[in-house]
Amino acid sequence: MNRVYVCSCFGITEQQVRDHADTGACTPRQIASACKAGTDCGGCVKRIQALLGRGACPRRELLEQREPAALTAEPAAHASEPPPYTAEAA
Repeated sequence: MNRVYVCSCFGITEQQVRDHADTGACTPRQIASACKAGTDCGGCVKRIQALLGRGACPRRELLEQREPAALTAEPAAHASEPPPYTAEAA
């Protein structure tokens, strides 16, 4: 079997990255949480990004279809928080 290593620090292969992507890890940070790839020297992070960008993540299409406003919207202020300080209020 021909193994193509993505992360030589931890011995993580392309197939392992794809397997983690199949289970929901769609960012290099999520891959790192799943198998530590990219957390030592960092030399493999660009390769992991390339693999994820080439369709290794089946959920990527779903994430990209979301409303951009929903992804960047700030959460509403909590009802018990005081209003922000302004010079006019003082």
